[in-house]
Amino acid sequence: MSSEAIAQIKRELLVRHLEAWAPAALHRARRVIYVHGYADATADAAMRVLAEQSDLVRGRELTMLAIGDDLGEIGPRLSAIAGQSGAGAGLAVHTIPGATEKMLPVGLKAVGAQRVPLLGFLDAANAHEPPAPATVAALAAGKPAEVLLILPPGSGADSYRTGWPLFTQVELADSDEPGELLVFGATGGKSLESFKEALWAVDEFAGVRYRDPGDPDRHLIDISLTPHPGPLRRELLAYLERTGSRTVTELRTFALTETVYRAADATRVLHTLVDAGTVAREPSHGRLGGDVVISVQA
Repeated sequence: MSSEAIAQIKRELLVRHLEAWAPAALHRARRVIYVHGYADATADAAMRVLAEQSDLVRGRELTMLAIGDDLGEIGPRLSAIAGQSGAGAGLAVHTIPGATEKMLPVGLKAVGAQRVPLLGFLDAANAHEPPAPATVAALAAGKPAEVLLILPPGSGADSYRTGWPLFTQVELADSDEPGELLVFGATGGKSLESFKEALWAVDEFAGVRYRDPGDPDRHLIDISLTPHPGPLRRELLAYLERTGSRTVTELRTFALTETVYRAADATRVLHTLVDAGTVAREPSHGRLGGDVVISVQA
């Protein structure tokens, strides 16, 4: 797998999500915190996005907390970018040298991250060991809170669900071999929708594609604004077979939270399944609204 292509995907996804998250968070609250663990050169790109919010920062506090083993060059660069932004004291950078696993809870306490809008980015794909679930759950102290966590190939993500009512995952891959696992947790539904929009909007790099961890066929999906529906079709049908009939709203929620797809993708797939006679709907006619009940044809 091309490590550079994977790095570009992760960087663009972070930037796109930050560009949506930062202004929304600053409109919502006077204090906003972004946490960048395992800090490396990607932290520069994140800081540039935050520096672009200079007009919104005035009269508010936007804080970046960077944590990493080697911040020797990174820290001064982040401070320089913040200083050139024109945001003044409203945009602050705090750096904490040391292992993210150990220092993250300390840093959150130091910057007063309780009950303020908070986004955490933890790229642990090349860490000596993945962070403990309790470390990631500490970020849920924000209100609302989000975390973008990246784990090494072959990792499992279910242990990280604690503290995150909304949770999804996607694999970055370019072959049949396991790829890095991208995990997103949130305490609010709009956050998850925003992440999914960013996920499918990134540019494809050097053949890197997505794989839905819930797809038993491990189908590779091209990154596209209109992704291939095959894996979602299989997962929706399997879900209906396991659980019986479900409303369109419930199926949209399943797609959003339990697959790599968006709620709107589920609506498109359901239309094709109904038209093909693969599933039945009740009532049998009219708009495919949220209260329409879907079941597998006997």
